[in-house]
Amino acid sequence: MLIIQGAVSLGLIFSLMAIGVFLSFRILKMPDLSVEGSIILGAGMAARLVAGGVNPFLATAFAMVIGCLAGLVSGILHTKLKIPGILSGILTMVASYSIVIRIMGTSNVPLLPHGPQRVVSVFTFLTDAGLSRPNAIILFSLVIVIVASSLLYCFMGTEFGSAIRATGNNQQMVRAQGINTDVMIIACLMLSNGLVALAGALWAQQQGFASVDMGIGTIVVGLASVIIAEVLFRPRMFWTSLIAIVIGSIIYRLIIALALSVDFMRPTDLRLVTAIIVTIALCMPLIREKGAKIFARRVK
Repeated sequence: MLIIQGAVSLGLIFSLMAIGVFLSFRILKMPDLSVEGSIILGAGMAARLVAGGVNPFLATAFAMVIGCLAGLVSGILHTKLKIPGILSGILTMVASYSIVIRIMGTSNVPLLPHGPQRVVSVFTFLTDAGLSRPNAIILFSLVIVIVASSLLYCFMGTEFGSAIRATGNNQQMVRAQGINTDVMIIACLMLSNGLVALAGALWAQQQGFASVDMGIGTIVVGLASVIIAEVLFRPRMFWTSLIAIVIGSIIYRLIIALALSVDFMRPTDLRLVTAIIVTIALCMPLIREKGAKIFARRVK
């Protein structure tokens, strides 16, 4: 049960990151690798402020802001300096590692009480109300995911949000309508990285620490959640995509937790398991197509 609770809580937290990845990779159709930097920026900022006695909700808000700034930098590099999207993301990601060490002052910030003062988090008020910590994390993360997804859905239905989606589909057509595509790209990247940084802030408070290397490989986790969602549910609308991504993120975490619970598996096998899951998910459309052809031949 503890394994399942941990997988669900992590799945909900990382679904925010997966939605951010979905915005850049699917809506904007831009391979933005800056999310690996944004998640450690969000985690490092939140951990540093919370450990320093700042209100955890305010610290989480600051984490989102610094994530948006990372998206702003990546967007400016791509749109104004004409650096290819994948390279602008890599440059932002590389710079983020130095910046987060500046913010934290060290490579690792533990959220542990010093002396009589206890360190609180965004989950503390629920644990004080009588909920166990795993249930408090799940409940709070679920509420945040619902609120963030609802706000994002409403935003994408506005004229500005529609312009962002149109920019991802056909930039030339959008420019012909007099819309500044550079602004749309920057806005989408800021929104994407802000959600990723929010996930990082919640992740740090869930783990009880922030480390400079905790963001390595997170882009693959986000892509895995998106791919699993698309393969299993085939969402056709934006709101169904959001729901599918949340479920896909939880499924991914459950698969990882069950795989690592096998006796011969080690924690160091996490990336191998992730690579296998992503490979299988990517091959599923081809497998389904081949299976349908074989079935059709047998029926004839």
